[in-house]
Amino acid sequence: MTDLAIKTSGLVREFGSNRAVDGVDLAVPRGEIYGFLGPNGAGKSTTVRVLCTLLAPTAGSATVAGHDVVKQAGEVRIRIGLALQEAALDDKQSGREILDLQARLYGLETATRRERVQRAIELADLGDAINDWVRTYSGGMKRRLDVAASLIHDPEILFLDEPTTGLDPVSRVRVWEEVRRLNETHGVTVFLTTQYLEEADALAHRVGIIDEGQIIEEGTPADLKRTVGADVIVVELLDELERAAEIVRAMPRVDEVTTGSRGLTISTANGAALVGDVAVALSAGDIVTQSLTVRTPSLDDVFLRATGHRLSNEVDQ
Repeated sequence: MTDLAIKTSGLVREFGSNRAVDGVDLAVPRGEIYGFLGPNGAGKSTTVRVLCTLLAPTAGSATVAGHDVVKQAGEVRIRIGLALQEAALDDKQSGREILDLQARLYGLETATRRERVQRAIELADLGDAINDWVRTYSGGMKRRLDVAASLIHDPEILFLDEPTTGLDPVSRVRVWEEVRRLNETHGVTVFLTTQYLEEADALAHRVGIIDEGQIIEEGTPADLKRTVGADVIVVELLDELERAAEIVRAMPRVDEVTTGSRGLTISTANGAALVGDVAVALSAGDIVTQSLTVRTPSLDDVFLRATGHRLSNEVDQ
């Protein structure tokens, strides 16, 4: 048995002239929570659909749970769980009926099926609503039921495609807690796509940042943020970004300056000691600033440095 739950080499998926996935290389060890972070349209969901055998790759190769996604698609499917962005639930069934049907579709014997359904009911944590029609459920309830159904057959690998999109903060945290529990208690490998920076930071052992179909950065959240610097100074500007950047780059103790759409991000070893000098230098150059903020680096700063634009701005839009 390979130590890798997921492996891809030069993975490509094209739709006509659009290359949605452009040469992705992945190596995800068993037992890891891997966060696939990027904006809408970056290629996250297409990659998941290839790995789950829902789409065939245009080029390259991929193995999941040690099996080729093209040549051994059936072997892959029996070993994975999948919860897509839109929960695939029948509104005219109860939560209990959906879980029982899922267990039957996997061919579980009666005693095993009853045990797994009961466990899934506890996981979904819907209370008496488990016997109500799904059409009466909130978005958070549907998401928890969908995740529970994807685990009914004890998969080795769980694919979660933006599992908390559209959920309220309380429901989002509950999903996070369950993902951690599944990984820590049951050893389930989790491949999590997300556009939320805090989600990748909170859950993932490692993060792959994807943009325009290519992985542009990969590593632990801590290591990725460390590459930016000990501190960052964020300067919000209305205009003259390039001239402001030239002024700041000429200053001592400035490690790196990245220009974004709304201002500058300055990497430095000590932001508190430098921020006053930055303000004075920009003022002397007749640069009008809206704000200057000192903080520790985030994954958004990593994304900005790699792409020249912030992921958080795209998500907010």
